[in-house]
Amino acid sequence: MAAGSRAPVALIVFNRPKLTKQVFAAVRAARPERLFLIADGPRAGAAGDAEKCAATRAIVEEVDWRCEVQRKFADTNLGLRSNVSKGLTWVFQHVEQAIILEDDCLPDPSFFPFCETLLERYRNDRRVGVIAGTSPDSEQALPPDGESYRFSRYPHIWGWATWRRAWKFYDDAMTEWPHLRESYWLAKIGLHGSAANFWRSQFDDCYSRHRDGLDTWDVPWNFACWEHDLLSIVPRQNLVTNLGFSADATHTKRRTTMTNMPTSPMTFPLAHPASVARNEEADRWVQANVYEGSTPMERIFWTLRLPIPIWFVRRVQRWLTRS
Repeated sequence: MAAGSRAPVALIVFNRPKLTKQVFAAVRAARPERLFLIADGPRAGAAGDAEKCAATRAIVEEVDWRCEVQRKFADTNLGLRSNVSKGLTWVFQHVEQAIILEDDCLPDPSFFPFCETLLERYRNDRRVGVIAGTSPDSEQALPPDGESYRFSRYPHIWGWATWRRAWKFYDDAMTEWPHLRESYWLAKIGLHGSAANFWRSQFDDCYSRHRDGLDTWDVPWNFACWEHDLLSIVPRQNLVTNLGFSADATHTKRRTTMTNMPTSPMTFPLAHPASVARNEEADRWVQANVYEGSTPMERIFWTLRLPIPIWFVRRVQRWLTRS
């Protein structure tokens, strides 16, 4: 992309300079004409955090191409939920659309033109809310032969793109959840059994702990997309690798079916689906294998909705594996 990406890029960073350096190199190669830098501040009492945050910010300041750069650097630690949600709201006060990367999401070079092409194609199509870069490595999750992407209910956010018209629906407090919960909304949108148990638990936890600062923004975003019937685009090839599965990650500590998946380049021109319709078979596989878990124990947990926390199930599972 020697001419530079016309779509604005938002890069979200914190305190991991080694990962940030890899991701920023990919952004530099794409040469976006407009770059938004969002950085959280150091945590109080966390040894070395201030130095790591400073080193990370120094890396993303190394813009050596023609580019308009805007910065939102926090002086104190906001936490992942607040930093990302407020940061993206700030981005969309300035632009209509953006490609979004976090510091551990390493994109294939073709990710940028893939997003740029589809941002333009679906700019005014209010059925579509997200363009994802990640795609599960499974035959069951592929689009039909010949098509470059499929439509899904799941807004994967490890490298993605969206529009202001979609992000405006983000509600950190999930205000409508109690009403929708009592109206059997999950069943109405096609989620039953273990799938309904899983998402009811996710939404309950995120809603009830909002005031306590539960540090996740992707669950409210998932809720907003479903509340407003927004579909997501998922590429045939996986275009983004998540490098952040480690002990110092905020959430991605547990390895899953999506861990460190290799990327492969997208073929252009894109072969577009004949219609904007969700691939239900692929979504069923993703729900069972990505969200509910890739092991029988986790699936049994969500099917029965046992009155014990999922973290306990996973701890027992790790103990049995080591034994």
